[in-house]
Amino acid sequence: QLQAFGGGFVQPWGFLRLTCAASGNIYGINHMGWYRQAQGKQRELVALIGSAGTTKYVDSVKGRFTISRNDVKNTVYLQMNSLKPEDKAVYYCNRISSILTMTSRPLDSWGQGTQVTVSS
Repeated sequence: QLQAFGGGFVQPWGFLRLTCAASGNIYGINHMGWYRQAQGKQRELVALIGSAGTTKYVDSVKGRFTISRNDVKNTVYLQMNSLKPEDKAVYYCNRISSILTMTSRPLDSWGQGTQVTVSS
């Protein structure tokens, strides 16, 4: 199961780095994604990284978020800079079915998410 860590409370324009960890070596052959779910809204895919390193982002986070992976450590990261109040959400990671679209389906059941709160 995949679990996300690293969330917290930050002021606008601040930064956080999220980490996704899994048991077992699954990252090297899988595409991975970071999702978020704000209160009262549907969960959305905000960043993905392919098994070969291709990355894509939803427009609202382009230029501010960076997804990366370390297959040796079985981890995927989401560096979030210039955070805005609208980034407040619970963030999750998951394997995804495709890197062709930002509507890619998650493949596993949802693990532990991590809360990100951006407020002055």
